[in-house]
Amino acid sequence: MKQIAGIITILSVYFLTGCSTNSTEGGERETVITAPDNKENRVSPAEVINANINGNDITVNYGSPKVKGREIWGSLVPYDEVWRTGANEATTISFSKDVLIDGQLLQSDVYSFFTIPSSDKWTAIFNLEEKQWGAFKYDSNQDALRIQITPDTIALQEEMKFEVNPNSENGGVISLKWEKMQINVPFTNAPE
Repeated sequence: MKQIAGIITILSVYFLTGCSTNSTEGGERETVITAPDNKENRVSPAEVINANINGNDITVNYGSPKVKGREIWGSLVPYDEVWRTGANEATTISFSKDVLIDGQLLQSDVYSFFTIPSSDKWTAIFNLEEKQWGAFKYDSNQDALRIQITPDTIALQEEMKFEVNPNSENGGVISLKWEKMQINVPFTNAPE
């Protein structure tokens, strides 16, 4: 019994060090899971990609997890559930000019970027609530744009990475590569 009590005490201390307690208006206490402050020591490091496509500055901020021999699609990243599309904070994508994606207007702004993976089709989501930890508070009412994407098979990509590359004089492609999968989100700068 002493061993069980000791294990429970250790687990309680471990759990509580990752949480903080806040008071609510009614006097009740609410437990809030907090994000680690030190981004340099994270297992999935923070990455930033910048590109300029014909005067449109595009920035992608994301946490870059590694495969580490794990089964990713349909396992670590479940199918048919909203995914933060990276690690730690939700991935964000910003545009300094309006763009057209799949014929739909997306205004210049900073968006959180979520996906809903499946085995054959993905949903890519640009969401107006940019500051989120993971997808725990994802709200579909804040979606600015949703499109369907067909993933491609690629050679093994150990570290998840985003790329932004031009595909025409006035447009480009935002690509996500991880494990043996790639998705592409083509865009063009909207007429001014």
